[in-house]
Amino acid sequence: MTIDELLAMIDANIPALKGKLRFEKGRYDAENGHAHLYFLSDVLVEAGMFLALKKIMFRAFPGMRLSLRVASPSLAEGFLEHPEQYAHVLLGVIGRTHPAALPWSEEIRFTAEEKGIVLEMPDEFSLDYFKKQEVTKLLSTAVSDIFRIDPPISLRLRADADKRLERLRREREAELEEKTRRQAEEDKKAEQAQSKAVKKPKLLRIKGAVIAEAPVAISGLTELSGRVTVAGKVVQAERRDIPGKEMVLLTFTLTDFEGSVNCKIFLRFRDGRYKSEGAPTPEEIKRVEDVVAQVKVNAGLKVRGTCQIDTFSRGLVLMVQDISEHELIKRKDNAEKKRIELHAHTQMSVMDATVSAGDLIARAAKWGHQAIAITDHGVVQAYPEAFSAASRHKIKLIPGVEGYMMDSTPIVKRATQAPMEDAIVVLDFETTGLNTRTDRIIEIGAVKLQNGHIVDTFAQMVNPGIPLPPKITEITGIADHMLMEAPSAAQALPGLLEFIGDAPLAAHNAGFDCAVLDSELGRLGIKRDWTVIDTLFFAQKLHPEYTRFNLKSVCKQLGVSLKNAHRAVHDATAMAQILSIMMDEAKEKGAVTLEDIDKKVMGYTKGLDRHVILLAASQQGLQNINRLVTMSHLDYFHYVPKMPRDKIEQYREGILIGSACSSGEVFQAVLEGADDEKLADIARFYDYLEVQPEDNHELLLIRGIADSRDALVNINRRIIALGERLGIPVVATGDSHYLEPEDSVFRAILHHSQRDEYADELPKQYLRTTDEMLECFAYLGEEKAREIVIDNPHKIADMIGEISLYPKHPQGLTTFSPVWETANDDIRNMAMDTAHQLYGEPLPDLVEKRLNKELKSIIGYGYATLYSIANKLVTKSMSDGYLVGSRGSVGSSLVATMCNITEVNPLPPHYRCAHCHKADFDVPQGYTVGIDLPDKDCPVCGQKLIKDGYDIPFEVFLGFKGDKVPDIDLNFSGEYQSKAHAFVEELFGKGFVFRAGTIGTLQEKTAYGLVLKYMEDKGKQFSDAEKSRLALGCVNVKRTTGQHPGGIVVLPKEYDITQFTAVQHPSDDSSKGVVTTHYDFASMHDILVKLDILGHDDPTMIHMMERLSGVPYNEVPLDDPKVMSLFRSTEALNVTPADICSETGTLGVPEFGTGFVRQMLMDTLPTTMEELIRISGLSHGTDVWLGNAKNLIDSKTATLRSCICTRDDIMNTLITRGVPEKIAFDTMESVRKGKGLKPEMEAAMKENGVEQWYIESCNKIAYMFPKGHAVAYVTMALRVAWYKVYRPLAYYAAYFSIRSRGFDARTMARSRVYIRQMLEDYQAMDSKELSATQKDEIVALEMVNEMLARGFSFLPPDLYKSDAREFLIEDNGLRVPFSSLGGFGEEAALSIVEARQDRFLSVEDIKRRTKVTSSGIELLKEAGAMRELSDTNQVDFFSMF
Repeated sequence: MTIDELLAMIDANIPALKGKLRFEKGRYDAENGHAHLYFLSDVLVEAGMFLALKKIMFRAFPGMRLSLRVASPSLAEGFLEHPEQYAHVLLGVIGRTHPAALPWSEEIRFTAEEKGIVLEMPDEFSLDYFKKQEVTKLLSTAVSDIFRIDPPISLRLRADADKRLERLRREREAELEEKTRRQAEEDKKAEQAQSKAVKKPKLLRIKGAVIAEAPVAISGLTELSGRVTVAGKVVQAERRDIPGKEMVLLTFTLTDFEGSVNCKIFLRFRDGRYKSEGAPTPEEIKRVEDVVAQVKVNAGLKVRGTCQIDTFSRGLVLMVQDISEHELIKRKDNAEKKRIELHAHTQMSVMDATVSAGDLIARAAKWGHQAIAITDHGVVQAYPEAFSAASRHKIKLIPGVEGYMMDSTPIVKRATQAPMEDAIVVLDFETTGLNTRTDRIIEIGAVKLQNGHIVDTFAQMVNPGIPLPPKITEITGIADHMLMEAPSAAQALPGLLEFIGDAPLAAHNAGFDCAVLDSELGRLGIKRDWTVIDTLFFAQKLHPEYTRFNLKSVCKQLGVSLKNAHRAVHDATAMAQILSIMMDEAKEKGAVTLEDIDKKVMGYTKGLDRHVILLAASQQGLQNINRLVTMSHLDYFHYVPKMPRDKIEQYREGILIGSACSSGEVFQAVLEGADDEKLADIARFYDYLEVQPEDNHELLLIRGIADSRDALVNINRRIIALGERLGIPVVATGDSHYLEPEDSVFRAILHHSQRDEYADELPKQYLRTTDEMLECFAYLGEEKAREIVIDNPHKIADMIGEISLYPKHPQGLTTFSPVWETANDDIRNMAMDTAHQLYGEPLPDLVEKRLNKELKSIIGYGYATLYSIANKLVTKSMSDGYLVGSRGSVGSSLVATMCNITEVNPLPPHYRCAHCHKADFDVPQGYTVGIDLPDKDCPVCGQKLIKDGYDIPFEVFLGFKGDKVPDIDLNFSGEYQSKAHAFVEELFGKGFVFRAGTIGTLQEKTAYGLVLKYMEDKGKQFSDAEKSRLALGCVNVKRTTGQHPGGIVVLPKEYDITQFTAVQHPSDDSSKGVVTTHYDFASMHDILVKLDILGHDDPTMIHMMERLSGVPYNEVPLDDPKVMSLFRSTEALNVTPADICSETGTLGVPEFGTGFVRQMLMDTLPTTMEELIRISGLSHGTDVWLGNAKNLIDSKTATLRSCICTRDDIMNTLITRGVPEKIAFDTMESVRKGKGLKPEMEAAMKENGVEQWYIESCNKIAYMFPKGHAVAYVTMALRVAWYKVYRPLAYYAAYFSIRSRGFDARTMARSRVYIRQMLEDYQAMDSKELSATQKDEIVALEMVNEMLARGFSFLPPDLYKSDAREFLIEDNGLRVPFSSLGGFGEEAALSIVEARQDRFLSVEDIKRRTKVTSSGIELLKEAGAMRELSDTNQVDFFSMF
C-alpha cells in the first residue's frame, strides 16, 4: 500500500482528518519487526481519533507491529498565545497519570506569559501536590510531543487563592454550624415529645481508640487532609476474606449527605501473634466478626483514619484506625394518633420515585401508621412487593393507582348551527409566560378563514409593560426593544375585537389562548362568551394514530408548511390551513354545521389528561383497577397510559376515587378561577378530595403559574370549603416519592436525565410524620388540620375491605393450573408405555416404584396438564426437525424423561439393552453417572449396552409434599421459538396465553452514568464515593418494561387475567402485538403456570451440523475419549496451547469456552462426565466456586466430588447424614436462593455431624444450579465438541453462522499473524475498559485463530458463491457470507442472492437490481468481491481492440 492510498483510506474513515493529515517519516526496525510511523496534522488528534487512526494502521499493515506518532506543530503558535484552549488535552494527560488531580481540573487556569506557560493553581494543596508529582515534567513531554516546542512550564498560586480558602473555610464552618443547629432542634423536639426525659444511650466503641473530636465535613476531604474524623451513615459495606493472610478487608462508604468517602480497614484475626503459633482462637475470630457485624448498611458510624489515594481504585480512601457508633438523626412519628398516607409513590413510578414499596411500608409500620396507600403513576407493578411487605409488617395496604384520566372533550365549545363555511377567526398569542391570569400578551396573530380560504389577517405586537423573561425571547425571538413602541393590550384589543366581530374562534390548545384573552379583556371590564374550536382536540379525534399533536407535528402530518414557529401570525396561518383540511375531513363524515362536528367526529382527547387517584376498596375493586390499567396500556396509551373517564365510571364498583394533586382537575379548576357551580359539578365525580402542603406546589410559583404562597394556601382553603359544602371528605396527602428530605437529590438526577429544566427545583416530597403534616396545615387551625390530616384519612382507610393480591384457590392450592381432562391418563399411559419400551416386561422394581411415586404427585397436585403441554411442544419441534434441550430441574423427573420432555434420565447409573429391553442396575460402586461406566455387552444378545442414569432425586423438582411449583424450561432452536409460542396459543386459545412480563430498572452502571451527566450539566464536583452513593440512590427505579425471553403464562379458562394482573405491551410498544403480564412474572412465579420456551443457539447449531455432516445428533457418543480430552488439553485438535492461546480445546464449546470456565477446567483436569457436570454446576452458580469451593479444593479441605456443586448435592448429603427429608429439602431451597441457613437448619446439620466447612460453604452461596440442568448442558457440550473434533468444517460453519457476533470478514479473513497481533493488542488492554463489541470481537478472534491453526481457511465474499447469512464449506475452508461484512445489512445480502441468477454487468447494475447501498458497495469492494466489475454498463470503445 502506498502512502497516498493510506491517506485516502484515513480520509474515508475519519472525515475530520480529510486533507489535514500528512505523512512525515517512517522507520522500520527489521530486527524486531517493528515499524514507527510519524504524521503531521493541522488539527489536534485527540484520544478517540487517535485510536481510530491506529485501528486503520493495523488493518492496512496486518501482522506488523506498529508505533504511531502524530504531532501538530502548526498549532504551536496558537497554543503559546492561548494555552487555555488546549487545557482539556493537557488536563487529560495529567488525569490519566495522576487521577487524584481530577477534582482540581476545572479550577486550574492555563495562562501565557513572556516566560512561558503558567498553571495557576486554586490552592496550596493543589500546588504542593503538583510539585511533589513533578507534573511540569509530564506536561513538558506532552507539549513537546504534540506541538514540537519546549516552552518553560511553571506553577504558581492563583491571586485569589487566599480569598478562596477563606471562603471555603467560612462555608464549612457555616455548614457545620447549621448541621449542629439542626441536630439541636431535632434533639429538642424529641425531648419535648416525650413525657419523661430519656437518657441518651452511651455510644459504643467498635474498633480501636475512643474518638473524642468532632467530625469534619466529608465533602472537603482530599489526600492531603491527613488524619481526620468523619461521621455519617453507612451506605455500602463489603467484606473480603484475604486468602492465606487470616484477615478480613472491610470496605464501606460513609456519607454525611453532603459528601461521601470510601473507607477501608484490615481486621486481623491474630492479636500480635505469628501464624506459626497456631490458628486464630474463637475469641479472635469473634472479635473480628463483631466489628464486621456492626459496620453494616444504614448504621451510624464515627471513624478516624488517614486520607490517601487508593492504589487499587486510584480514588480517595480513608484508611480507618478507629470506629465508634454515631447517633444518626432519625425522624419519628410521636403523635398519639397517627396519620395515614393515601398518596404515595414507589420505584415503579417510572423514573420519578426512589423508595421501594417494601421500605415505604416498613417505615409507615415502624411509625405506627395503621395503613398506607400505594398510588404509582399509571401502573400497579409495586403490588406484589407491597402486599408481601404489608403482611410481613402487619399493616393494612390500600392498593391504588394515580391514573391519567382523559375525557371526550368537545372540539367545539358553545357550538351553534352556523355553517362550517362561515367565517372563523383563527388566533394565536405569544405571552410573557404560562400563567393565563397574570401573564400578558406580547403579540397577536389572527387570520380569518372563510370557505376554506384565508380572507383577512390581523397582526399586532403588544407592549406588556414589563421586561420579557429571557426564556420567552429565546423561544419567540421577540426582544424588549421590539415592543417599546408597540401599543398596550388596552390599545390593541379593541382592534382585535373588531376584527373578530361575531365569528367563532379557533386555536391550537384553545383553552390557553382563550383564557389569556379573557384575562386581558377582564382588565378592560369586557366579558365575552365565544364559540371556540380547538384544533388540538380536532386532530386528536380525527387522527388517533398520530403519536404527537403539537402544532408542528400536526402540520407535518397534514402537509402544511409552518415557518417561523412561535411567531403569532405564522402560527395562526398554519392553524387556519390545518383547520381547513380537518373541516373537509369532518364534512366527509357528514358534518355540515359547527354543532355537527362533535356528533360526527368521536373519540378521546389524548393530549389532555388530569391525574386521578383510584383506591381499591374490595377484591372486585382490585380487579377493576387491573382492568382499567390494562385498557390504559393496550388501548389508550399516548406517552402515558390514559384512562377514559367513561371507562372509570363503567368499572367504578369497589373503587374510591380521589382528586389527586395539582395536576388533578379539581385543583386545576380552582387555579383557573372556576366559579362555585362549575367546581361543584367537577367535585361530585369524586369520593374524596385531596389537599397537599403548599410546598408540594412550589413549581407553580417558580414557573409563574401561581402568584404567591398565599395563592396556593387559598386554593387549599377553597377545596376544603368545597368538600364541606358538598359533604365530600377532604384528606391531606403528602404525594411522597422518597423517605427522607435528603433523598431529593436522587429524584433530581432522575428528572434531569429526562431533560426536566426544573429538576433541581422539585419540591421536597418525602414521607411526612403526623406532626410534620399538621404543621403544614396549621393555618387552618388545630381542629380542621386534625380533621384532614388524621380523621378523614382514617375514615377512607376504614372503607377498605379485605383484599388479597390474587383470588383464593378453590382447592387451597398455590398454583392456578389449566386442566385438560385427558391429561392424567395421557401422561400415565405415555410414561408407562415408554418405560416398557426401554426396560421391558415386567418393569424393574426400581423403575416401577419411581414412576408410580412421581405420577401420584404429578397427578395429585394437578400438574399433569403441564407435562402434557411440554410433551406436545417437544414432539412438535422434533417432528419439524429441531432438537429441544431441557433446562432447570425437569431432569429430576423420570416421568418427564419417559414423556420425551427431557433426555436426562434421573435413575441411578445402569445398563440397558436396546434390543432385549433389559436393564442392569447392579453396577460397580462409586459411579454416579451412567456414561462413566465401563463398556459392557448384553449377556443375552451380545450387543453393546447403553449406559444411562444420572442419579437425581425427584424431590428436587416437586418437593417431598408437592410444596415446590415445578418448572419445565425448554431450549428450542432460536429459529423455531416463534413457532413454539404460536403453538401454545393454538393449544389454549387467544386470551389465555400471555408473555411473561419483566420490569427493567436502573442498574448501578446506568445510574452512575446519569450521575456523571448531572454533574457535567450542572457544573458540580463529587468524589468517587459520593458518585457511587448518588447512583445507589437511583438503582432499582423503573425505566421500562419488557418480556421474558421465552416465558409463556397460561391462564385457566375459568378465570379472567385481571383477577391476577393487568396486562400490557412490552415497552408500551403496540407495534409488535405482544401482550405481557403487567407484574414482573418473577413476583407471581408460583401463581400461574409459566412455560419457559426459550430460543437458544445450541439446538440451531446441532440442526445445522447435522445437515452439513450427515451425522444425526442422537448417534453422537457421549463417552468418546478424544472428545473428553478437549476439557483438559488441546491434543485432539492437533494444535498446541501456544497455537490457540488456550490450555484446553473447549473454545466455542457451549458453557465451557469462556476464560473463567477454561481456568476451572485446568484447576480440576476432568476425565469423567460426572466431573464435567460438577464443574458446570460450579460455573453457573453464584458465590459457589470463587471464594468457596475453589478455596476448599486448593486447601485440600474438600474434593471436587465432596464439595457443593449443584443444589441436589445439599439435599442428598444431608439425607445421607441423617437430617430429616423435609429439613434437607428446605435447606437446599434456602441455600440455592441465596438465603443461607436458618438457625434450625444449621442446628440439624450440626446435630448430624455435618462439617463446619460445609455449613460455612452453604452460607456463602447466592445461587445454585440444579444437577438436571447441568446434565443437559454437559450433554449438549459433548455433542458439539464431537462435531468439533470429527467434523470440524461443519462445526466451524455452524459456529460462525450462528454464534459469532463479533466476526467481521474484513478483519477475520486476514492472515493468522494479523489475527494474533489483534488478540495481543486486546490482551494488553484493561478488561474493564473493553466494550461489549470488543469482547465479542475477542471471542471471534480466538475462534478464527483456532480454525486457522488447524489448517483451515476463510474464503472472501464472492458475488456468486457466498450465501447471505451462512458460512459455506468450500474445499478446505469456509466461504464467508455477505452479512459477515461489518455494517452490511441482511436485506441487502438477501437481495444479491435473489438477483444473481443473471450475472451482474457492473457496479451500476448491482445498485440497480439489488438493495445494496453505496456504503455496501464500498464494503464489497474493500473485501475484494468486485474486482472484475467495471463501475458502469458503458463499454470503452478502445477496450474492444
